[in-house]
Amino acid sequence: MSISQNIKISENQWSELSTAAKSAFNKAYAPYSNFNVGAAALTSANKIVQGCNVENASYGLTVCAERHCIAQGVINNDSTSTVEFTALVIYTEQEKLTPPCGACRQVIAEFFTKNGQIMAVNHLEQQQKWTVAQLLPDAFTPYDLINKT
Repeated sequence: MSISQNIKISENQWSELSTAAKSAFNKAYAPYSNFNVGAAALTSANKIVQGCNVENASYGLTVCAERHCIAQGVINNDSTSTVEFTALVIYTEQEKLTPPCGACRQVIAEFFTKNGQIMAVNHLEQQQKWTVAQLLPDAFTPYDLINKT
């Protein structure tokens, strides 16, 4: 996928992703924060993968829903090439929409192009969309390692 490629996600795809993210939200393991998060991502092969946050008593070992979702896409990739994603939805039941944390933004930048689409949704059916470049401007990506000049 080219870095400048414009990504179009249909309303139907956004709806499917939102439903999958809400389903993942219901599976979250968050006994310490009670802050469940679900995520669903669309691969460039049009497959939907899900993830939820999984907390740990050693808080630093907690895995965010977005990173869990991306890891699921990597492990379930049928191709011999690296999996790429085009869109990701984050679902919470917070009144304020929840964008990805800094660590998740960096992982998102690893697997999405700068034009990849990220959307936060909540139980009030509010939504906000960003591109990866808006969430993490000037991200350090695999492109920076390949193109050293």
